[in-house]
Amino acid sequence: MIISASTDYREAAKRRIPPFLFHYADGGAYAEHTLRRNVEDLAGIALRQRVLKDMSSLSLEAELFGEKLAMPIALAPVGLAGMYARRGEVQAARAAASKGVPFTLSTVSVCPIDEVASSIDRPIWFQLYVLKDRGFMKHVLERAKAAGVKTLIFTVDMPVPGARYRDAHSGMSGKRGPMKRVLQAALHPLWAWDVGIHGRPHDLGNVSDYRGKPTKLEDYIAWLGDNFDPSISWKDLDWIREQWDGPMIIKGILDAEDARDAVRFGADGIVVSNHGGRQLDGVLSTARALPAIADAVQGDLAILADSGVRSGLDVVRMIAMGADTVLIGRAFIYALATAGEAGVAHLLDLFEKEMRVAMTLTGARSIADLGSGSLVPDSIRGA
Repeated sequence: MIISASTDYREAAKRRIPPFLFHYADGGAYAEHTLRRNVEDLAGIALRQRVLKDMSSLSLEAELFGEKLAMPIALAPVGLAGMYARRGEVQAARAAASKGVPFTLSTVSVCPIDEVASSIDRPIWFQLYVLKDRGFMKHVLERAKAAGVKTLIFTVDMPVPGARYRDAHSGMSGKRGPMKRVLQAALHPLWAWDVGIHGRPHDLGNVSDYRGKPTKLEDYIAWLGDNFDPSISWKDLDWIREQWDGPMIIKGILDAEDARDAVRFGADGIVVSNHGGRQLDGVLSTARALPAIADAVQGDLAILADSGVRSGLDVVRMIAMGADTVLIGRAFIYALATAGEAGVAHLLDLFEKEMRVAMTLTGARSIADLGSGSLVPDSIRGA
């Protein structure tokens, strides 16, 4: 096991929440090779230790699309985050705002856009998929604008749902899923009281708002399967751009040619990501894909990255390999499931402390000082 700031939270979350929720967040696609490589390859990137550099002045501050960040971190979009704690998206957004970093709301959140956006005094980010129902897409974009959202993350690596076998075994999906979920909830009374009883409604808030009726958990997988669009192409993003005049980030880029296409399209940023190993197993880890993509497009648009990030040290590694900002997903979900808003805030505190130690001992006084010179060359591309 790779020890990190989120390890204890992962184990605590596993004990506290029903298995169907733990494995939904924790699992990946197929045999989960890419999921494991995301963590292992990133941990294998070696930093150059530098000493006697007078590190009495050090800043983690960053700026992205005119937005000031206390550190180059944002909370990633995670579907059903509201099932991990009572109104979980609201609690996570509050924690992020208190630490000066953005929170990204998923299309398939439990809490609707309005509820989350109105809970903090900082604009949230919003994530959207390409869906067959363009009426829903237009509706949700209008709601996002009305709620003050400025930054849109557009996920493109999910034209079809991945083969996630853990979900079938855990009860998240399958014919016996509803019965399994009820039994598991009964065996996890703290979660049942906090979320099961007092965290209602348990539906996809943004979808229910559009459909005019609740879209419950049992409808979740079916709705996704019916609405994901395998015909997605760059022309669909042209349609989105017509609807959205703020910063637009393309999430799910793993190849330098796709990154160049994003530049030609006019994207404001990309997220180098394999969806946390939840889509196509056997692809490159983000740590292995990021350097080539940074070489291809750095300076042409903002580069964000996710997948495998479990500590502030991992954030420093990603920044040094070419990312401008790093998204964290599973790590904050484990903390949210364990201790709600306080857990997420504490996790972000740990990330900040780990980043400060790493930057002090690599001689980087600012985020701008982190670069390939902060890394041991032979470790960067798996040589």
